[in-house]
Amino acid sequence: MHPDHQRAFTEFVASRSDSLIRLAYVLTGDQHSAEDLLQTALAKTAGHWRRIRDSPEAYVRRVMYHEQVGRWRSARWGRERVLRTPPDQGVDDRTSEVETRVTLAEALRVLPARKRAVLVLRYYEDLSESEVARIMGCSVGTVRSQTHQAITRLRRLVGERVSLEDLR
Repeated sequence: MHPDHQRAFTEFVASRSDSLIRLAYVLTGDQHSAEDLLQTALAKTAGHWRRIRDSPEAYVRRVMYHEQVGRWRSARWGRERVLRTPPDQGVDDRTSEVETRVTLAEALRVLPARKRAVLVLRYYEDLSESEVARIMGCSVGTVRSQTHQAITRLRRLVGERVSLEDLR
């Protein structure tokens, strides 16, 4: 990689990693998997930097989306969760909050990957419909219909008690 391109790539990674790791975490649901996903996406981005340096974030987000879809399709991905150690101290009762998050997480897992990605980009990343369309490589109308269909399906799965604010 040309030294100027390498410097620009390094600056991009330094400035956007926090935002990108949050997206990766939402897509994977696990910190270690999120780090792996982001690392894979950045490695692929580095290989194409000269060609995509005008809009690298959109490229990285698209790579992360496609990589994660591939992982969801893999039969061996996500079957086991390793926990450090159980907590030694008691915590305040947050049962209803946890139940809502668990219910929502389970419902999100049922959604097809594309609909889940639309919800993540729209409500977690707080992107506009046009930004989501650009990242996903589709029309704004497709984003709108996918969002509507995903929300309708979520409401059927979890009932009206979960609001869109719970997605944020």
